[in-house]
Amino acid sequence: MIQTPFTITKESDKGTVYFTVRWSRLRKADKYDIATCVPSVSGIYELYYMDKYKKLNLFFVSRSWYGGLRSSLRYMTDPELDRDPRRLAILNEFSVYYRFSLSDSSGDLDDVLFFYMATYFPADPTVEPSGRFEEIYVKEETADRIVTA
Repeated sequence: MIQTPFTITKESDKGTVYFTVRWSRLRKADKYDIATCVPSVSGIYELYYMDKYKKLNLFFVSRSWYGGLRSSLRYMTDPELDRDPRRLAILNEFSVYYRFSLSDSSGDLDDVLFFYMATYFPADPTVEPSGRFEEIYVKEETADRIVTA
């Protein structure tokens, strides 16, 4: 297991799993900051934008396996690299923030991402759980005052 305070841990009982996602601090997306502060290992991340009312809005959640979090966050937050029209509109208009949590288990990342997508973006059924558990629960820990689940 990766040793850092920002990790995903789990406990399971029969067909139920309980994940604890310990998030990094929320940081403003900047390619130099990402290059120095984000590890190149697997994990899950969330992207937020701050609207004109100074409210943070979750607009993207994903996992990173090959290439690691550093390259994924760098790509997803740089308007010079990203080509998705929806994200580009946000990146060009608003301040973007990110946070992440590490895991070295692809199955755990699948299950946590499935939980988040089903919770925040239920109209997007493209993410499947690992199939190891019948029920998935997620608890979050963060030093910031935002909680999304």
